[in-house]
Amino acid sequence: MFGNLFEEEEDEGGSSSTRLLPKGGDEPPPARGRSDLCGIKNQGGTCYLNSLLQTLLFTPEFREELFSLGPDELGCLEDKEKPGAKVRLIPLELQRLFSRLLLVDQQSASTAALTDSFGWNSSEGTNQHDVQELNRILFCALEHSLVGTSGSTFIHRLYHGTIVNSIVCKECGNVSQRQEDFLDLTACVCGVLSLEEALWNMFVEEELFEGNNLYRCAQCDRLVTAAKSAKLQKLPPFLTMSLLRFSFDFAKCERYKETGRYGFPLTFNLRPFCEQTDGDDADYTYDLFSVIIHKGGCYGGHYHVYIRDIDQLGRWEPPEEDCKPKTQRKVKEAFEPRLQEDDPLSVLTAIISQEPSKTVLVDQLGQKLMNMIGSSWNKKFRKPYGPIGKFLQSHNDVFMLVSNATKVALKTNLPSPVTEPPVPTEPTTNSDPSTASDPGAAEQQQGSDQKQEPEPEGSHWFDLNDSTVTSIRESDIEKQFQGKESAYMLFYRKTQLQRPSEALNNPQYKVPFHLVQKAQEENIKLQEMREKFEATNNTVELRLHLAPCYRLDNGALQPADKEPNGGTTLSFDRRQTVGDLRLSIYQMQELWEGDMALTVAKSLPAGLHLYNTLTDDNVSLYSAGIYTNSDLFVWNGREVCGAAILTGAEWEPVLLTVVRPFLDEDVAQEARNGMEYKESGGGFENGGPGLKREARGFAGGVTLGEVKEALGEPKESLLCQEHKGGKMGGQGAGEGGGASGWRVFPPDDMQRTLKELSLKDGDALLVLEPHSFDSSVFSLNGDVVTVTTPSDCRWLQVEFQPHGGGGGEGEVEERRKIKVPATGNMLLGEVKQRAMEELQQEAPGAQFCLRQVDCTGKLLPPVCEELSIRDAGVRLMTTLTLCPGNAPKASQLFLHFSVGAAPSTGMEMDIIVEETSTVKECLKSMLDAVGLDGTCWHLRRLDWCEEVGEPLMDEEASLSELKISSGDSLVVTEGQLPPKGFLKLTMWLYLDPQNAETDFKHTHSVKTGDETQSPPAPLCGGSTLELSDVGQVEISDEATLEDLKTQVLTLPALQNMFVPTTAFMRVWQLEGGRLARILRGQQLTLRKLKLSSGTDLCVQQLLKEEDLGPKQVLLTVKMGVPGERSYYPPEELLWDASRDSSPRSLRTCLAAHYGLSPDSLLLAKHQPDKHIWEEISNWNQQVSKKKKKKRTESLLGAPFHLKDGDTIGIKNLLIDNNRDFVTLEDKQGQLRLREQAEQRRKGEKAAGSDVAAPQKNSGQTKSRKPEVALSINVGEFR
Repeated sequence: MFGNLFEEEEDEGGSSSTRLLPKGGDEPPPARGRSDLCGIKNQGGTCYLNSLLQTLLFTPEFREELFSLGPDELGCLEDKEKPGAKVRLIPLELQRLFSRLLLVDQQSASTAALTDSFGWNSSEGTNQHDVQELNRILFCALEHSLVGTSGSTFIHRLYHGTIVNSIVCKECGNVSQRQEDFLDLTACVCGVLSLEEALWNMFVEEELFEGNNLYRCAQCDRLVTAAKSAKLQKLPPFLTMSLLRFSFDFAKCERYKETGRYGFPLTFNLRPFCEQTDGDDADYTYDLFSVIIHKGGCYGGHYHVYIRDIDQLGRWEPPEEDCKPKTQRKVKEAFEPRLQEDDPLSVLTAIISQEPSKTVLVDQLGQKLMNMIGSSWNKKFRKPYGPIGKFLQSHNDVFMLVSNATKVALKTNLPSPVTEPPVPTEPTTNSDPSTASDPGAAEQQQGSDQKQEPEPEGSHWFDLNDSTVTSIRESDIEKQFQGKESAYMLFYRKTQLQRPSEALNNPQYKVPFHLVQKAQEENIKLQEMREKFEATNNTVELRLHLAPCYRLDNGALQPADKEPNGGTTLSFDRRQTVGDLRLSIYQMQELWEGDMALTVAKSLPAGLHLYNTLTDDNVSLYSAGIYTNSDLFVWNGREVCGAAILTGAEWEPVLLTVVRPFLDEDVAQEARNGMEYKESGGGFENGGPGLKREARGFAGGVTLGEVKEALGEPKESLLCQEHKGGKMGGQGAGEGGGASGWRVFPPDDMQRTLKELSLKDGDALLVLEPHSFDSSVFSLNGDVVTVTTPSDCRWLQVEFQPHGGGGGEGEVEERRKIKVPATGNMLLGEVKQRAMEELQQEAPGAQFCLRQVDCTGKLLPPVCEELSIRDAGVRLMTTLTLCPGNAPKASQLFLHFSVGAAPSTGMEMDIIVEETSTVKECLKSMLDAVGLDGTCWHLRRLDWCEEVGEPLMDEEASLSELKISSGDSLVVTEGQLPPKGFLKLTMWLYLDPQNAETDFKHTHSVKTGDETQSPPAPLCGGSTLELSDVGQVEISDEATLEDLKTQVLTLPALQNMFVPTTAFMRVWQLEGGRLARILRGQQLTLRKLKLSSGTDLCVQQLLKEEDLGPKQVLLTVKMGVPGERSYYPPEELLWDASRDSSPRSLRTCLAAHYGLSPDSLLLAKHQPDKHIWEEISNWNQQVSKKKKKKRTESLLGAPFHLKDGDTIGIKNLLIDNNRDFVTLEDKQGQLRLREQAEQRRKGEKAAGSDVAAPQKNSGQTKSRKPEVALSINVGEFR
């Protein structure tokens, strides 16, 4: 019927295919809630199935007819795999599901076994379908499954009725009748206000055949006036009404949902609509007992059902809002904070916190979100935040999954076993005496509530929403008359159908004994699982820390032994009280004397710290906030080893790094001789010159002055903190002779605590005495202390390469490495001299230089030996290479160059020139170096692709002015420099077969130098365009477009082309071998037209003058041949889009061009690269729902981007019914593209067979699944 109608918003009702998994996977299913009724789990998109199954379950006659079929007729499910066994799967699985829903103590049952019997695969569970369609298909499948049994006709007896259609001849009175059976009646919603009005239109009003619509009477044998009517002939015990809320708007070509008010009665009489009306009123009266509700739009939504509990199987209670006093509700509404609807975290948190149990079922979260903000997750949050399941996973610090992945709770409001018992009769989870309540008082209070809010007997209604079952009032049904959440299917039963008294409050009534026995066995297993789970789930692992094993040190508790064992581990039930825990510890520690205090502790970097003490022995561990892996400190509550202990968060210890000067001159001398030291965060461990570091812990509540006293420093000492805005010691430590900055604490800070100063673990604290500034290591400038760290006393490694790098294997043996002691202020020339002395490379006349190496092993330009290590940017503790060659001075540049082409690896040459040299002088030096002579040479740079780039046009400019630096590569190119500001453009001739000369009806290539230019690929627009190469022009970028046309006409290949003026020429710019744009503006310069050297241009001869405006678009239009998949010859159309660029403007322009009506034209744009046509419609831009105004429609923007040369196809719908623009050439092109894609796929598959599995393409967008018809497979026997 509607197929996969609701697939797009399958999460709207709260069902989500993404499930969060709990840490423990053995949690039993939760027991039934307060209603004592069982829900049905949503498989991802089966809310429509759940609603219908609940309706059938609460139809007692249907349920009892199904249960009356025994194994002798249906077979046994245990025998379904046996060959030759006759097993009717669908009714058997339906029996088992109904018995579980009635008798098994669980919150929700699964339909997986039932859908398996339908023959559905895993994806069917996530596809949503129409519940009206399912109703018919399920009944048809049941009838086929029960053929040959005593229940083969029970669906026909319960639901089938008969309608008689009559046509009465107004001339002879002849009556023609035809009967038809119905399973359900479809009632019109559009234009109708109520169900009674729709039935009146169907069965009371007559349709007249008159005028041009006459009826041929069989008795009169001619066309006559007649009246047609329909009546209900046979009424079934159960009447199903399907409301036609989904319609199709043929004007807009889109689906929509009727959301207007549509009333229906709780009880109504069908006598006026029946053929025979002589019976009692009871024979025609029906009572409503089920309403299936659809919430959402025509492209997505959610189903749930309101059901009247006829047999009183559930426990009905007044809705929670009704139980609250009106004053309380008003106060709550007045003081409730305004919800931030644009923040999904705020919305979901509010939804969960408003629930009494502080938990929400996962498959109902989306529906509750829609109830709160009026929009689904898919529409409002899915695009920026992803699916709702992934959002919960990414915020696991806020949300937590409980109850076997069926519920979501807030981590700060986890469901307590005290406040959320699985069932009212289970005492295992209510073990806290402080919160235990009197059940008798609760029942008495509940009874008083029911007395205040009486509900008629037999009128108990429930809302069954997948796994959730809640009580509602009969008056709530009226809320479903209209809106996005409205009634979709109505189920009535005859009033005269009475239930026996033994069926009331008896879920086992007429349930087969073997199903009752299986349900009891399952309940016993569930009870055992819950008890075991409760015991396991409430057992926590506690770490006990005993006071005799600890001592107070550095403001925190430290283990007395050097090898701490981490305390004693104790497993305990968190439902027991603090007094029980204290007693257990007493029994473990038999030698304990005196009082025992239990204090919550936490291990911090500084040590163990104590927080709150458990004083109330009657509070459970759960209520006291004790969880698994909690640390408890066992002591007397006053002191540890004679030292008083400060507890609480304000005294949390902070582990600081205390830094002191360490200036041993002997060690400094050893450092200058080349000794290596171990670095530790910018200083040295004890034993090196510079800074000495020590970790010390202090209570967070002590003042900075108390810290100074604890360190034993004199009052005049300074305390400094690392200056966050300056250079850090860590930064300077790695570079040549770095320095670090420290800020001196002002005197006022001495009275502030460490917490107030925001000092945290790991922060460094520098302690300086006044005489420390006598050393060159420390300098004071205002309140900032600069510490020149001992990085000035490090080393450089020098590697000797006698052949300049990159030699053979024999050279590896000649490479030697030495370490040269160096400081940041040492000159690189001194480093080279020391290295050569160590390597004994003092050969007379030999020149060597120091060069750095990049990460790829390539030698960088030589370093200037006149600079210090710091000024040259050389990092200490790195490697320099000693190579043959000269080193540049501070005023010189070291350049690479090659002749003719881009340099290849190892083939480039080097040269040293003054940075003040001009380009001409640099070129002469390079020509002299390679032994070339002449003036027909110029220099070019290398571009970012390491290819020959732009020439250096100004030969008199210095290298420094052109921003050429050491290490750059230049190419000496043969030929004179082109004039300054000139462009070199390649010209092509557009060969139009209609008006081109015969001399130009050929293509050729022009050979220029060593390169041969081939014509670009022809356009793929249906008609092939030929381009002929006519040569190249060199022209200034300050020349106008008119000057360019004039110069093009001077090319030898165009001497025979007659053009009166340049206005008879059109110039196209080619991009990728295609005509891209027309150059406009005769007086615009080529620079303003954004042309560059190497651009391909195409000239076209015109038959009339042309001067296009900036918003005039030249299109190629083709009218389709009626009835054929081809087009008439193309024509050029100039469309002025300056005032209006909408589809209507283009349609009007084309209609004026062809002399047709605009409404009769169908347009499409051709995409030659894909060989497809994109239809241009008038409603492609939707009206914004938020701004309530029409968005700008422009074909010059997305998604069409019309430009010069685009092809527009036209269909005249008055004479051509074929709306398909694709031609045979397009089909062939699409086939070629598919073949190429398949070849690429096979090549990638073959290439990837030797590597690991390829990563999934995360960039692909999820396309909507095709609509799939709903079906249930029924075998003869399975």
